[in-house]
Amino acid sequence: MSDAGRKDFTTKAKEEITPDSTKSTQDQVKETVTDATDRVTRGFQSDDSKSAPQQAFDKTQRAHDNNAHGGASGSIGDKIKNVVGLGGNNN
Repeated sequence: MSDAGRKDFTTKAKEEITPDSTKSTQDQVKETVTDATDRVTRGFQSDDSKSAPQQAFDKTQRAHDNNAHGGASGSIGDKIKNVVGLGGNNN
């Protein structure tokens, strides 16, 4: 269960385990936009005002964004480049 206005955990998990190669360009763009919206929403809401599961999930996502992808904006930019075929990494 996620907090109001946030991407549902099951939806996010399904998106993560489904390989990008099996998704349409439209689905990839939609995911990129909804991920960006979720990150913005995550940033505007303080952790202490979130449910415990949402707080834990957000902390995990922030760590993933910062460590694995150089921050949220880098990750989103890379995804957009890959979707339109400009990225050097074909995920």
